[in-house]
Amino acid sequence: MGARVLERFSAGAPRGSWPAEEYAARCRAEGRPATVVMDIKSDAFLVVVPVDED
Repeated sequence: MGARVLERFSAGAPRGSWPAEEYAARCRAEGRPATVVMDIKSDAFLVVVPVDED
């Protein structure tokens, strides 16, 4: 099983701001199983959803 990136957010957001988590929460409210992961190489938070690799 793989994942598809829905959105990418810079890790340099202002202190107390969680735009990736907020976006993922909106996606989950719409029924999409979104999670947030950190891409260390690009210093970004990625909002991803699982996809089947058939």
